[in-house]
Amino acid sequence: MSVALISFTAFAASQVATPGPANMALLATGARFGFRAALPFVAGVALGKQLIIWPIGFGLMSIADAVPWLFEALKWASIAYICWLAWRVANLRLSPDGASVETPPGFAAGLAVHPLNPKAWAMIITGFTTFVTPGTPTLQATATIAICLLACQTVFHPIWTYGGDQIARLVAGRPAEIYLMRTLAALTVASVLYVLF
Repeated sequence: MSVALISFTAFAASQVATPGPANMALLATGARFGFRAALPFVAGVALGKQLIIWPIGFGLMSIADAVPWLFEALKWASIAYICWLAWRVANLRLSPDGASVETPPGFAAGLAVHPLNPKAWAMIITGFTTFVTPGTPTLQATATIAICLLACQTVFHPIWTYGGDQIARLVAGRPAEIYLMRTLAALTVASVLYVLF
């Protein structure tokens, strides 16, 4: 009775490190406001995943069987939220030294990203259904998955944010800027559609 720790950690790293709605939001935030100003948002994004890991681990999945419309509604709310984020990204203009007229999204804004991110839900559900041996104590399984994902996020989320900051320094104020932001927005929407369909 356990969690396949090495296998799950490899799976988690591959999921957290690859493009998805959260990483595109981190990249865009780093590009718009700079790495240091984006750090509260990064922390919120990382801890926001904990808001769905623990309820899933402690039985939210049983509710999915009893009330399937609730999860269908959540899926479409998630799509709408991520598309709204993408629209905002497409219309942002970069400021690698920090935006002077706009406040960067903070910790609370980051907390909302993963609960509304279909990739995060799919990743967590896959973790519980694929890497946890039946009969494993719920607390042990949930804590293991939560710690592994948080560790991966601690490594990869700042990298995405820093990457956005560095890209902004290269293209801010140049014609390539508008194409970059539109591409980031399109990738955000594409990552949601890929996970859903």
